[in-house]
Amino acid sequence: MKKAMIILIGPSAVGKSSFLERALKEDLGLCDIITYTSRGKRPGESEGCPYHFVSRQRFTELRDQEFFVEWAVVHGNFYGTPKDQIEEAWKRGETVIMDIDVQGAQSVKKIYPQAVTIFLMPPSVDALRQRLIKRGPAEDLELRLENAQREMVLCHQFDHVVINDQFEPAYGEFRKIVEKASQNQ
Repeated sequence: MKKAMIILIGPSAVGKSSFLERALKEDLGLCDIITYTSRGKRPGESEGCPYHFVSRQRFTELRDQEFFVEWAVVHGNFYGTPKDQIEEAWKRGETVIMDIDVQGAQSVKKIYPQAVTIFLMPPSVDALRQRLIKRGPAEDLELRLENAQREMVLCHQFDHVVINDQFEPAYGEFRKIVEKASQNQ
């Protein structure tokens, strides 16, 4: 049975959600793994879209039950990738795709070495700053920029780096990688 997995990595506001949403709409045989988080919902978010929102207490209970294949604290909140969704997607013959942070991607790659990792890179730190400001309240803007710079230094540890300068060409490059990864597993 095919057990293809694609991990999309990159700093906040680099465009991961936009790439993922479009790829899912294009019906490429992908199954998005919905991450669990202890952070509050942002405007426009709902349960299961884009996260399963749980309390810190519930998250730690799930973590202690080894419910997650990986988990991390990011920007002061818990995030974790559930094992059961991965197994269920593979049983259906789908390619698993997930959007997780650098630390999570490194952990998952150790468990699933066949995973294809794609680091989505902003064209510059200044461009990323503008995207973060546009996104909304910037109470943790500097923290996100610091984390982004630490993550971007590690981009070459991953299988592919795609620079999201202009959406269409960058998405086209991403899509080719996804199609090849789905076919080769």
